[in-house]
Amino acid sequence: MTPTLLPGCTRSSRCRLNVVGMQIGIVSDTHDNASQVEAAVETFADAGCETVVHCGDFVAPFSVTPFDGDWSFYAVRGNNDGEWVVQSTVEEFGTYFGEMGELTVDGYTIAVYHGTSGEIVDALVECGNYDYVLHGHTHERGHEERGGTERINPGGISIPPAPEPFSVATLSTATGEVEFHELG
Repeated sequence: MTPTLLPGCTRSSRCRLNVVGMQIGIVSDTHDNASQVEAAVETFADAGCETVVHCGDFVAPFSVTPFDGDWSFYAVRGNNDGEWVVQSTVEEFGTYFGEMGELTVDGYTIAVYHGTSGEIVDALVECGNYDYVLHGHTHERGHEERGGTERINPGGISIPPAPEPFSVATLSTATGEVEFHELG
């Protein structure tokens, strides 16, 4: 569905008509932590997410299968996803992009990348082709807007130098609101 813009509105201004909206769940860097994976899945189910995006670093296939839920699922490869079976496991119920991917959800164009290179994250944000750039890797949650593109890092498991508790994010396509959920 392509949203209708009001006169004088831009693609990123969120003044659209006829957009019912949906919730997108965003997660990254779960690193085989089964209890935090389950907490993320429960959070997305409770939020009514219709789409879930994992920004990489599942690590092993058993960390993938809990995301087989009542939503569209997308994932990219993280730098610690050493088992190539992660790809085929995701593909049993979702879409695996490899290193980087692009999708359109509710009329918004989204780039997904693990975040291993900060320069690539910046280039994706600054190119102006995307409404949202989703990434992980740093294990530090973050949300910023630059030039009409919003960069969202949901966070990850707590490892030095990222002392924050594990968190995931939800994005409302109706309002543009990004909410972080601390899970551990």
